[in-house]
Amino acid sequence: MVADTPRRTGDRRDPEFEFTHDTQPSDALLCGFSEFGLAGLTAADFLVDHLELEQTGHVAVDGLPAITPFENGTPRHHTRFFSKPGVDVTVLVGELFVPVGVSAGFSDALAAWLDDNDVEETAVLSGVPVAHGPDGHRTFYVATDDYREARLDGADVPPMGNGFLDGLKAELLAQGIDSDRRACVYTTPVHAQAPDVEAAIRLVDTVSDVYDLDVDTGPLEAFAAEVAQHYEALSERVQRAEDERPDDRMYM
Repeated sequence: MVADTPRRTGDRRDPEFEFTHDTQPSDALLCGFSEFGLAGLTAADFLVDHLELEQTGHVAVDGLPAITPFENGTPRHHTRFFSKPGVDVTVLVGELFVPVGVSAGFSDALAAWLDDNDVEETAVLSGVPVAHGPDGHRTFYVATDDYREARLDGADVPPMGNGFLDGLKAELLAQGIDSDRRACVYTTPVHAQAPDVEAAIRLVDTVSDVYDLDVDTGPLEAFAAEVAQHYEALSERVQRAEDERPDDRMYM
C-alpha cells in the first residue's frame, strides 16, 4: 500500500510524506523517533532486533533534509516499519529527525495511514532531558483514558505529573484525544550520552510488560555498543537541531 499527503501553504510547498507498507500491520504501533538521548529510538531498534521482526514498509519524505543510513555498505530507508506474524505489535523506527514545525504534517500523514490500516492504538517511546533524582530513573506515561483502561490497569507505570509535550508526541496524543485511536507516550529521563542505554532499557522493560512481549533486556547494552558509532553521529545531528528550538517543556 502506498499513500502520500501533499501539503501546500501559500507558495511554499510543505514536506510530503509517502507511506509504503507490504502487509497488514498489527493493531498496535510502537514508535521510536530521533530525539535527545535517542532512548526511544534505541529501544524500538532493540525490539526489532530481539523479536526478529522483518521490515514491512517505510516512509519517504520529500521536502526535508534527508539522511540515508547504511550498514556494511548497504543503504536503508531512514523511517521503517517492522512486523512479524504472531507478534501483536508493529514497530516504527524513525531515524530521520522531524522538526517541530513540520510534525503536524508527518502526524497527519501517519494518522491517515493508521486509519487506512485500522490500527487501533499508538505508543511512542521517548526520553526527556529533565532534571531528576534517583527516584526519577523509571518510565512514566501520558495516555488517553481509553489507552489507560486497555493497557495500564494494574501496570506498574506511574503517570507523568504535569507539563507540556510538543512535536510528534504532542500531535499523536492530540489525535488520540479527538478520535477512537488509543494513544500513549512512555517517557523516561535521559542524559546527554547517546544512546542512553539505561533509559532505553527502562522503556523496553515497560513495553515488554505492558504488551506481554517477553523481551530480555540483558543484551541491550551490547546491542547499543554495536550501533554506538552510527547513533553518535545521528545524535550530533539531533543535538544541532535541538539547539535551535526551545527546551522540551515536560515536567515530572
